[in-house]
Parts: sequence; C-alpha cells; structure tokens
Amino acid sequence: MKNRDIQIPKFVKWAGDKGQLLEQFKPLFPSRFKRYLEPFVGSGAVFFYIIQKYEPSEIIISDINEELINTYEVIRNDVEKLIVELKQHKEYHMVEGKKYYLTIRATDPKELPLLERAARFIYLNKTCFNGLYRVNSKGNFNVPMGAYKNPDIVQEERLRFVSKLLKKVSIKVMSFEKVVSLAKKDDFVYFDPPYYPLKKGKSFTTYTKNVFLEEEQKKLSSVFKALNKKGCYVMLSNSDTDFIKDLYEGFNLHIVKATRMINCNGDNRGKINEVVITNY
Repeated sequence: MKNRDIQIPKFVKWAGDKGQLLEQFKPLFPSRFKRYLEPFVGSGAVFFYIIQKYEPSEIIISDINEELINTYEVIRNDVEKLIVELKQHKEYHMVEGKKYYLTIRATDPKELPLLERAARFIYLNKTCFNGLYRVNSKGNFNVPMGAYKNPDIVQEERLRFVSKLLKKVSIKVMSFEKVVSLAKKDDFVYFDPPYYPLKKGKSFTTYTKNVFLEEEQKKLSSVFKALNKKGCYVMLSNSDTDFIKDLYEGFNLHIVKATRMINCNGDNRGKINEVVITNY
C-alpha cells in the first residue's frame, strides 16, 4: 500500500501516542518480517501504520489495560452497536454535561456488559481532561472532565475503519513478558512501554494501578534480549536517559524528537529527545 493511502485512525487520545513520530519511525522499521506483535498497543498508531504498509501474515496486539483491550475487541466485533451507544452518550452529555460525566465515571465498568463498557471507555476518553487515562490505587478512573464544547464522541467513520483493520487481528489482555512465548524467528516486535521518568516523580509512568519503574524496565530489557536471541526484529521506544541507554548497551540507538502532548502544565509541552532501540 502506498504511504499516501495510509490513514492513522486515532479513535482515542493516549499519553505517548506515536502518531507524531511515524515519519521519523519509517526508516527505522525492518524492511521485511513475517508477523507483527505489539505488547503495549495503546492508541495503536504504529500498529495501524504497520498493518496497512506491510500487511503482515499475522498480527497480535496486547496490553494489560483491560478497558482498552475490551474496546478494541468491541470495535472489531460489534462496531455498529457501539456507535449507537456512543450517540446516546453524546446526547446525554450535551444536555447534562458534568453531572452526566461524573455519573458515568463513577460506574464500575466490570458491572457493565462488554459493549457498554467499551462505550463508557471511549466516552470518558473523549470528554476527560486532556484525554488522560489515569486510575487510583483501587483501579478507579479518576480524571476530571475536560472543557470541550462539542467533544468528538461518536466518530462513526473512524470507528468503522478501525473495525475493518482489526478483523483478522488477535487482541489479548497480556503482560509484555508473555510475548517471548508467542514470538518466532523473523517476527517484528515493537515495545512502547510507559517511559522511564526523566526526573523522579515527574513523569506519567502507568495507565493502570500497577507502576512501571526500574524493575519493570529491567524485565523489559531482558525480554528484548530474549527476543533478540530468538531471531526476532525488535524495536523499543523510551526516554533519553542514561538508565535506559545502559540497559540496551550494545544495541542500535536512534534519537527522535517528540512533542509532549499531554501535560497539565502547558509550559512543559515542547520538543524533547526520545530514544529508539533496535537490534537490527
């Protein structure tokens, strides 16, 4: 597929979204591979590019965020009913505003049918402050409402396009470590984990109630090295810190320029170096 035909359907806002970096990533992707695996899929920008550009024989996307993965599955399997649910959310939101937002936010997603659970996830993502996904220690979504006059909650055509792309994709709730048992020689595995903080306590490092700091980063580097030994093509994004660069010493280091898109302080949004590590 020609690059000009490729569309990246951003159906959710996500911290660390890689849509802005795709132009810098294109020369870094392996030229040839069999299957594609992405264990921290997030909003799926890299996945959406890879599936259209390379058309791999098989794709496995995963994340430990159950709400996110359920939403992918519902979009794939039942997009038209999802759109109906989102239209209802939009209607109520435009009438009741914050009162409705707080009611939906307070609802326990695990008590909802999967379809309604996915609609809730998209609704909150499109109406919360900065599209930030954050939960407290009990796993409850706790982001305040954003100041949007007409939030893009329904996104009919975008969701239909996402559904079409997902038809033959395997979607899993899965921790990144398990990718080792699934990956095979000549597969391409891309990791986009929560980044290691540039300063202690100054970075958003988790999308669930579980933290992702030194020990988790060390585990991830071990997984990277295990996949390298298997003969996989492995690519990883992370912060430009000595800690990360030391973990991947001996592999190829690339610097890309990213714009911080989600930060409560507008003065802290701007260009920043990130690293991309590859074993090829």
